[in-house]
Amino acid sequence: MNFVEELKWRNMLHDMTPGAEEFLNSQKTIGYIGFDPTAPSLTIGNYVQIMLLNLFQKSGHRPIVLMGGATGRIGDPSGKDKERVLKSYEELDANLNRQLEQMKQLLDFEGPNAAVIVNNLDFYSNMGVLDFLRDVGKTLTISYMMSKDSVKNRLDTGMSFTEFSYQLLQAYDFQLLYNQYDCRIQMGGSDQWGNITSGTEFIRRNLEDAKAYAITTPLLTKADGTKFGKSEEGNIWMDAELTSPYKFYQFWLNADDRDINKFMRYFTFKSKEEVENLEADYADDPRMLKKIL
Repeated sequence: MNFVEELKWRNMLHDMTPGAEEFLNSQKTIGYIGFDPTAPSLTIGNYVQIMLLNLFQKSGHRPIVLMGGATGRIGDPSGKDKERVLKSYEELDANLNRQLEQMKQLLDFEGPNAAVIVNNLDFYSNMGVLDFLRDVGKTLTISYMMSKDSVKNRLDTGMSFTEFSYQLLQAYDFQLLYNQYDCRIQMGGSDQWGNITSGTEFIRRNLEDAKAYAITTPLLTKADGTKFGKSEEGNIWMDAELTSPYKFYQFWLNADDRDINKFMRYFTFKSKEEVENLEADYADDPRMLKKIL
């Protein structure tokens, strides 16, 4: 089963740009997902994208984890109805280092398609504002950038130039990874579609005959309509100091019975046949499925 087929049966595919499936089926390639260090730890909400990278890697492709040392300093407006409060550089750097250690435990960093970690602060630390405006800002038009939902949804409440420029940074990230690693695929949640396709368009306009593609997953919500990844007490962290192992276990055990089949697809590496057999065996005992999960 190839990567796209894997995503489809797991209901983890929301959208992809034309030609992405054919390209992935024709060769092994390199793809990435970006993670901004705006929190002191990864959460189980982040784990959806980490699973995506794992499935990508298990299909023979090479994953890149792009840590947002630069973009985290700007703040992604996607899915936000108001301006983010910017964190200090010191806090962001501490968050990044902590998340970096977590990432090293969650992907395979050995073998022919070993995962790679890149910090996008390395892209921008020696770039001045004039160079950025000349080399990056000239590629995408204001009208193109304003057509993105992350911008349109904020026109009434206001958006600073800082957040408006975020999609330029993410687009340029993609081109640099394309140039340096031959990275052809950018992946993320469906709320990132606008930023990701800005990257494919950026590459199309700057690199002749270049082929770059986008793939997104659905935003995972619980059966009651609330956002996945949080409990009544707040985030469920992937750090035992922030969320105890007991609380972590209880989160899954107390999950809505209606969600468990979805979670078996999203958060295990079990095959389609294994998942379907388990669902049939424990159709009347969802608590056992939760324990298996």
